[in-house]
Amino acid sequence: MEKAQIGVVGMEVMGKNLALNIEDKGYKVAVFNRTGSKTERFIENEASGKNFIPSYKIEDFVNSLETPRKVWLMVKAGFGTDAMIGQISPYLSEGDIMIDGGNSHFKDTERREEELKKGGILYAGSGVSGGEEGARYGPCLMPGGASAAYDQLETIFKKVAAVADDGTVCVFYIGERGAGHFVKTTHNGIEYAIMESISEVYNVLKNALKMSPEEMRGVMAEWEDEKLGGYLMEITVDGLGIIDPDTGNPLIDLILDKAGQKGTGKWTSQSAADLGEPVPTIDAALSARFMSAKKEERVKASKLVHGPSETYDEDKDIIIKSLRDALYGSMIVSYAQGLALLRAASIEYDYKLDLKEIANIWKGGCIIRSKLLFPIVEAFERNPDLINLIFDPEFSKVIGDWGMQTNWRLAVKTALDLGIPVPALQASLTYVDSYRSAFLPANMIQLQRDIFGAHGFKRLDKEGDFHIPK
Repeated sequence: MEKAQIGVVGMEVMGKNLALNIEDKGYKVAVFNRTGSKTERFIENEASGKNFIPSYKIEDFVNSLETPRKVWLMVKAGFGTDAMIGQISPYLSEGDIMIDGGNSHFKDTERREEELKKGGILYAGSGVSGGEEGARYGPCLMPGGASAAYDQLETIFKKVAAVADDGTVCVFYIGERGAGHFVKTTHNGIEYAIMESISEVYNVLKNALKMSPEEMRGVMAEWEDEKLGGYLMEITVDGLGIIDPDTGNPLIDLILDKAGQKGTGKWTSQSAADLGEPVPTIDAALSARFMSAKKEERVKASKLVHGPSETYDEDKDIIIKSLRDALYGSMIVSYAQGLALLRAASIEYDYKLDLKEIANIWKGGCIIRSKLLFPIVEAFERNPDLINLIFDPEFSKVIGDWGMQTNWRLAVKTALDLGIPVPALQASLTYVDSYRSAFLPANMIQLQRDIFGAHGFKRLDKEGDFHIPK
């Protein structure tokens, strides 16, 4: 029997759609799932009549692959991934390749690579972004790990990956060890920040301006231009138009306001803290999800602690324009924080990340794909060593534009005056204000630290370490 060129493990939504994508590109694909009935259902339904080899035992699955074997894991991160590696690896041989396409922590990826290397197995931690549709028709792929593995996977990856509007194939070898998964985690942190920023604008439109979902949809549809256009804006506009078939009401009004999360946003904040890189918009977005989960407590608190009226009674067009600029600014800052984090990680972990190419492949397939990424790529073309987007002349001009800043501040101020929380929009603005401040009050913190803990401080007028005179 003819063997498969690649195998996919995990027949949940992402795994089976990725397998279909690979098969569409002319490959014979082996498939396996720990629960055999899921493999059976896949073969009988979506894969019917297609070029797949199903297996119900791991040994049979491995034996159905051409050598060197290529095994693409699409299973739950953490224990699930470790367990599957432990079951499959004894059947693999030197030179075989294992790809982890899940949302794994970069340190887990590096540990697994070292363990598998002892048996001569190549390990590639590859971020996969794009959700169900991306997996099926073209995701953004962020492969890291052994370059020898990528060299053998490049052709398949390039056929499977999305193609951006400008023809960019959305896959690029990110770097050694855990680089691919670190970049994917940071991608998700940016995703958290942009989603929260959009949701805050929605909240102001809903509660301050009392707009219906259809009215909000019309406003946001007009914003989908060269500045704000992107996948997350597209699905927001589409989502606002969905009507619940059972009630005839807008679906958005029926969804419980408790946001879930799988951990990648938390990892982004934790990694930033480890590296001393400020990412306050991402942090705010993460905290907002934690706060949303406290639904029962929030309902109780709403009856005990009262605030100002949420209704905005002045010119609605002014606040709508202000919200647009606030969202634009927050989106820029979300990308700026994520890319600055990648730069810091590249230095600390010696990943040698190419930020221009990373931004380039994010232009298609992934969740944070947007029109903003095109000028971001241009910024890194102008200066490959760019420390922060704010230092790029074009972006500094946008952020520093007084008209835009005035609107951004008005949007945040109005929300605060009305008692409507906008943590991400506010954090983004504060990030800009902090970053452009030649002076910050950290001297007071150093004074306090020396008083209570004799931690010492530097001086402006002298070299050396100092303490408060006794």
